[in-house]
Amino acid sequence: MKKAAFIAFVLLALSSCERSSNAGGGDSIATVGKAMLTRTELKKALPGGLSAEDSTSYAHAYIRRWIEARLVERLAAEAVDIAEIDRLTSEYRLNLIMSQYRRAMATQANSIFSEDSLRAYYETHKADFVLERPLVRGVYLKVPNEASNLRLLKRLYTSAKADDMDRLEKEAPKTALHYDYFRELWIDWEQIETRIPTEIASPAAFLKAGKPLDISQDGYTYLLHVSDYLPAGSPLPFEAAEPIIRERLLTRNRQAYDAELLKDLYEQALDNGTLTFPNGNPL
Repeated sequence: MKKAAFIAFVLLALSSCERSSNAGGGDSIATVGKAMLTRTELKKALPGGLSAEDSTSYAHAYIRRWIEARLVERLAAEAVDIAEIDRLTSEYRLNLIMSQYRRAMATQANSIFSEDSLRAYYETHKADFVLERPLVRGVYLKVPNEASNLRLLKRLYTSAKADDMDRLEKEAPKTALHYDYFRELWIDWEQIETRIPTEIASPAAFLKAGKPLDISQDGYTYLLHVSDYLPAGSPLPFEAAEPIIRERLLTRNRQAYDAELLKDLYEQALDNGTLTFPNGNPL
């Protein structure tokens, strides 16, 4: 009976929303203390395109959540500093507005850096860019043992000849489950090491030796050729440091942009009378 009565009430509330809104404010659905939920508010909260049954279910849940939130708020008011919550909310809102505005203006606010400026920063701050783990360049493949071109892949993956590299690019995708060509891109050694089915006792010695790896296990052959490597403690190459440098410069520019924007807004508000100090400027 209670559920049927509630459904009837919600349907009546929804059907009368338009009339109530036009009449000036809408009738109350529920009140908790001085807080009031109106039919107009409920209608605005309802998503479009719902069936009558779904609208009723949604309205039921919305009203319940609204009541529960106000009851918790009243209870919390006795133990929580609501004024402090309001202050933090206002501060968060301001920061969010600033962040969104800055993002919208990012394409116009020094978000593009020349390679010369990036390299200049790299040279000045080289001490900040030191490898904690080795970086490697090379080729990695995982191929089924029965692959028809396995013997050919074993010949090609260590070759530095242009023709052989082109042939490898065409042959590897035919049978290899994994194929990574990173001879022109520095990669963290750990990303490659985790793909090898057996543990390498001394990675430093293995990388220094530069010998190709050819392991067969559980029906697959793992091929790895490290053509170049940088040990831990080496300077981070510019190519690997570039994304870090770019983000640093962006952060620095954003901070400067924020400060300049706030300064301009403050001065404009003083000039046009938006900001006034009736008892004298306290700043």
